[in-house]
Amino acid sequence: MGVEANVDGPSKYPGKLTFRVIITCIMAATGGLIFGYDHGVSGGVTSMDSFLKRFFPSVYEQESNLKPSANQYCKFNSQILTLFTSSLYISALVAGLGASSITRALGRRTTMILGGIFFVSGALLNGLAMNIAMLIAGRLLLGFGIGCANQAVPIYLSEMAPYKYRGALNMCFQLSITIGIFTANMFNYYFSKILNGEGWRLSLGLGAVPAVVFIIGSICLPDSPNSLVTRGRHEEARKELVKIRGTDDVDAEFRDIVAASEASAKVKHPWKTLQERKYRPQLVFAILIPFFQQFTGLNVITFYAPILFRTIGFGSQASLMSAAIIGSFKPVSTLVSIFVVDKFGRRALFLEGGVQMLICQIIMTVAIAVTFGTSGNPGKLPHWYAITIVGIICVYVSGYAWSWGPLGWLVPSEIVPLEIRSACQSITVAVNMTSTFFIAQLFTEMLCHFKFGLFIFFGCFVILMTFFIYKFFPETKGVPLEEMHMVWRKHPFWGKFLEAEDQKIQSSKLDT
Repeated sequence: MGVEANVDGPSKYPGKLTFRVIITCIMAATGGLIFGYDHGVSGGVTSMDSFLKRFFPSVYEQESNLKPSANQYCKFNSQILTLFTSSLYISALVAGLGASSITRALGRRTTMILGGIFFVSGALLNGLAMNIAMLIAGRLLLGFGIGCANQAVPIYLSEMAPYKYRGALNMCFQLSITIGIFTANMFNYYFSKILNGEGWRLSLGLGAVPAVVFIIGSICLPDSPNSLVTRGRHEEARKELVKIRGTDDVDAEFRDIVAASEASAKVKHPWKTLQERKYRPQLVFAILIPFFQQFTGLNVITFYAPILFRTIGFGSQASLMSAAIIGSFKPVSTLVSIFVVDKFGRRALFLEGGVQMLICQIIMTVAIAVTFGTSGNPGKLPHWYAITIVGIICVYVSGYAWSWGPLGWLVPSEIVPLEIRSACQSITVAVNMTSTFFIAQLFTEMLCHFKFGLFIFFGCFVILMTFFIYKFFPETKGVPLEEMHMVWRKHPFWGKFLEAEDQKIQSSKLDT
């Protein structure tokens, strides 16, 4: 069903990086703010004594009365507490799957607006929560918002951006995520000291602010040419393509978009089509990239950095500030990725990031093992030792933030042909949210039982995913979306799948 526009090499569509594209992509990428803000805010809030005392008194009692000789690894082990963080990802999973049909039928922009509305509702409900039921209900609404936004935004960015700058512009989504995380970390630190212990309400409720910005921005955005063509609005699509490319010479790209749309229109059941042999590489990467992205172990730091730091001997305020310091490294590192991804390519960043994270995980394992052993009783943690651990985690976070973080959203959105793009993105979101739920729900239990071996657990996955990229991932930089199929044809492993499909089609033609 893919478009065979050019069998010799990818077309070099004319056009430039216009101001309209830059503003459009930046505004769309603010969808990452709501995702990032929620990532960052939940871990900080669950480490605040006032929040624990109100909603999770048993955890507060265990944490505050824990004897110095007791096992520090298990002090926050509560499945109800982790359900507060993880419940969001169940609803995000459901919303991500359902948003595929909305994105295909009504466009990316409509899905983004719907996601923003869900998020505003959830943030306000959490900020006003009087009991656990209101907290969980708010988290579920936040999940619906994130599922819709994560489904639509990466696709929208990939379709709007010129192929030469697609990597950098798509990564604005991840940059927004990291800015959201850092903002939440800072808010948690400052709000924890005000309003007589009710500062957590501000931390949770202010999540509505980036969501409102996202809604307003989405209303003002144009639909992508690909989405307009898919819904039969060809003339409008061509005019928009002229505007975002800054040239009237868009015939070649427009023809390829129309051809891709026509092929897409023939696909009545994209979920079934996605299972065809010729789409095997896209399906494999749509599943494994988000899976490995979560099993780097980064979200353990993102969700539970304050809890983790309190576990290894920091006080409440010091834990929140340490999380904020680490959070500041993410947007800076993502900026590095934006500037180099279209120069050095996706493979180089994937591989370098994997090696960097693995080295840091080995060092962290040794450092925590030496300090805590298996008893979880560190005694007094030296100040220089604590600073060293924070520094190592910062290097680890930087490795993720310029590799698997942004590329985990960029690559699945750019490698898939139009006819299965929405369905494949839904799978990416679903796998991401399922894996995130697993990590969020079981982290405190894993920390209690695996102890310092938790970093060994994630390190094994880092080895697997780095080898996976080295062996199976072809470079995709500088390849137009409509001609991405050529990348798979040239690959020594995935090319066999396409050759077999070609032989099947040829045999069918001869039979008729």
